[in-house]
Amino acid sequence: MKDVKSIFDVIGPIMIGPSSSHTAGAARLGKIARYAAHRDIKKVTVYLHGSFAETAEGHGTKKAIAAGLLGMEPYDERLRNSLELIKKNNIEVEFIKKDLQVSHPNTAKIIIERKDGSKINLLGSSLGGGAVMVSNINGFDVEINGEYYTIITKHTDVKGTISDVTTLLAKENINIANMKVIRDRNKKQASMIIETDQVVEEEVINKIKAMQNMIDVVIIRPIKENEDV
Repeated sequence: MKDVKSIFDVIGPIMIGPSSSHTAGAARLGKIARYAAHRDIKKVTVYLHGSFAETAEGHGTKKAIAAGLLGMEPYDERLRNSLELIKKNNIEVEFIKKDLQVSHPNTAKIIIERKDGSKINLLGSSLGGGAVMVSNINGFDVEINGEYYTIITKHTDVKGTISDVTTLLAKENINIANMKVIRDRNKKQASMIIETDQVVEEEVINKIKAMQNMIDVVIIRPIKENEDV
């Protein structure tokens, strides 16, 4: 039997909407995408797969994802009006039903265009009870559940880069909770997914971005706090 970690494993998340998978999970996927884009969102294309596509209207999946993109938690009363609110924030959103060729039925691919024209691609699934798992960001396979402060790097695959980043975090008294390294030998690139026990301040992130051979750095903040819209 699975260990119960909290009361929410029994009663489910506090939320607006009928389904923890289609509402709470969808909102949290939207919020992770928001963080991956550094809250810089101009246009969003959301591909809805499987059950997400079939129940997008009845279970409020579209509203939930839009709410997450605005920084709301699933319990936010404003979630009901999120599609109107996101337009007021001058964010263009399009929802498209599509077979994403993945096994989990509650899956969405979220593509965010930022104001400078750059894009963030995120693939994630709602697992039930409000839990989520992001499996791909910008072409790199990841495993992110939104519980930790997460640093995702993309860098040239050369000796010393991993050591430079982990040494810097140690000097800043930041403990690494989990870490995974993915290599793309064809492009001679690699990615680190680093989950930490502490918030990593912007100054430290800027030091990582400035490192030699660093191509890109994406930050995912824990999905715990409601934001103003």
